[in-house]
Amino acid sequence: MRETFAFGAGQVELTEDGAVAAVLHPLRKHSMLLEDGVVHDPTHYWGKGFVITDRGSHRFDAPDFTRWRQTGIDLLHRLGDLELRVGRRFGEHWTETYEVRNTADEPVAIGSLAVSTPYRDLYSSSRESLNGAVHAHLWTGGADSWVWAVPMDGSGPGLGLQLTEGELWAYSVESRDGGTGSNIRGHLYLHATDHARAPHAMGGQPRIVLQPGESHRWTWQLAWHDTLAAFHATREPLIDATTLAAEIGETIALQLADHATGPASVTSDTPGTQYVEATDGKRTSRVNVLFHEPLRTIVERRVRFVLDHQRPVELSDSRRFSFVPYDTETGLRVLSGAWRDWSDARERIGTALLLQATRDRGWGDRAELDEALAGYQRFVTEHLVADDGTVADDSLHESHVRLYNFPWFARFFLGQGDVKTAIRIIDRYYELGGDHFLAFDLGPILRELSTVDEVSARMRDHLARHARAFLDYGDDLPPHEVNYEQSMVAPLLELLIAAHQEKPFDPTELTKRLPWLTAFAADQPDVRMRHVPIRHWDGYWFGLLRLWGDVFPHYWSVLSASVYLTWPRDLVSSTEADWLTAAGQAILRANLVNFHPDGSATCAFVYPSAVNNRPAHVADPLANDQDWALVYSLRLGII
Repeated sequence: MRETFAFGAGQVELTEDGAVAAVLHPLRKHSMLLEDGVVHDPTHYWGKGFVITDRGSHRFDAPDFTRWRQTGIDLLHRLGDLELRVGRRFGEHWTETYEVRNTADEPVAIGSLAVSTPYRDLYSSSRESLNGAVHAHLWTGGADSWVWAVPMDGSGPGLGLQLTEGELWAYSVESRDGGTGSNIRGHLYLHATDHARAPHAMGGQPRIVLQPGESHRWTWQLAWHDTLAAFHATREPLIDATTLAAEIGETIALQLADHATGPASVTSDTPGTQYVEATDGKRTSRVNVLFHEPLRTIVERRVRFVLDHQRPVELSDSRRFSFVPYDTETGLRVLSGAWRDWSDARERIGTALLLQATRDRGWGDRAELDEALAGYQRFVTEHLVADDGTVADDSLHESHVRLYNFPWFARFFLGQGDVKTAIRIIDRYYELGGDHFLAFDLGPILRELSTVDEVSARMRDHLARHARAFLDYGDDLPPHEVNYEQSMVAPLLELLIAAHQEKPFDPTELTKRLPWLTAFAADQPDVRMRHVPIRHWDGYWFGLLRLWGDVFPHYWSVLSASVYLTWPRDLVSSTEADWLTAAGQAILRANLVNFHPDGSATCAFVYPSAVNNRPAHVADPLANDQDWALVYSLRLGII
């Protein structure tokens, strides 16, 4: 039995024990929250959660006391020495207050206090995602914390949550493992603190100590909004910044509320991120900014590192010229075995493309780069690319074909001046059904190859046929390695942009799909997150820690930057064009955070404070495939 309360134009459904089971809007045929099934169950309903203290840990589910009211409900949970009171009120806004009180005669130190907010962030298929799921964009930066849950097609209304009392300092994830896989983001928990599991996370987690009889409380308010901008118009953050990244020695300006105190600007001569705080005397908020070295410095150090450390020189054949993952903690190169995302091919070719881009700009040691690339070309020719253009998955799995690999290797041969091999690879890609698959970089490489006289018509035909196939698919895109993801939508738009540039078609076919891509990201005041699309499986597949959970930033976020920076400016207003440029540049700069001063790198920074109760907010020690971020920064020529 459920009780229903009006909430703005929509409604909220509560269970008999007062937990939130569904949040509905008449313009949507689905709840904004997960529904019962294989992934979701009542133990994760909105408003349930847990506390970790120095006097015991507890989950809270069924309340010890409830009082139904005309406008909502009051709940009481007894959690050992603590008492948690929850008030839910509905109307034009939905307001929740959480107050935890120490009922013991001794102080209680709270190390973690979390509430489940199970947004419907999952990928059943592209159509079901676009029409029946949401992206949940979270910011837990103290008093300015907020969440924006937007339908995946980018249309309104979205559900905005903003903190109006107290502070939130972390978010964590549960229900992420091999069983849920890559198509489900998991259950998202908002934290007053997660000091017990990850004291370092998100700029540092407070330890809440309650004296006997003392309480700690926070309140958040939810409302429907047509756009993210409309939601932000209802907020007054203590601190924000228009730009979150700059070169060392430059200055980042900060915006402070009239009643807040904090620095007006920040600068640094040391590369890395830093948190900057502001306060109104009662509450505190923070933003996270990045200072990075010049792009040439980063690139040349990275190239030096991979030449010295990421080639398996111990091998006797041409595989010694390949590039492989490297464990920055132990100093060992990693052997892939059957784990193909650690192999000597696939995404690792991004490192070879980085060497090409470095050489072509006259950076680094030209003779050394030429020698390394010649060796890599020999490896690829002997182990990966067949005479008919088929690209093997790697040197251990030469019979396996993965369509993603084809344009990357075509791009490499094109960069080496071997146009004929590049053409063979692209033709073979289409012989294998590639016009029903969204590999990366296809639009740009087809346009480049269309300038080769003897194959010009065929390359244009590939491009037109491929674009037409995906226009015909509409919102029912074929699943790839994930059912639906940012790295399907970005390559789709990249392909359509190229086709439109080659032969213009109805521009609404482009513009109506752009919100599919922009919806993957929001504008949190953290350089790792602003405009960076959600990806929540890459730490598991590519990293050494094998952690699921949000990766911010992940290098394939640069695919979104590529779309934004190459978008036909005649299809948008000047304001929209400025936004696309700023967002694209922000994504490229954000990815520089993954490259270290010694030239080493991390392939994945798992952002939540914890995943399945294991500490996170950590850079994976594996330098693997992140060099694509530098390749695109050089290719797009923005930084």
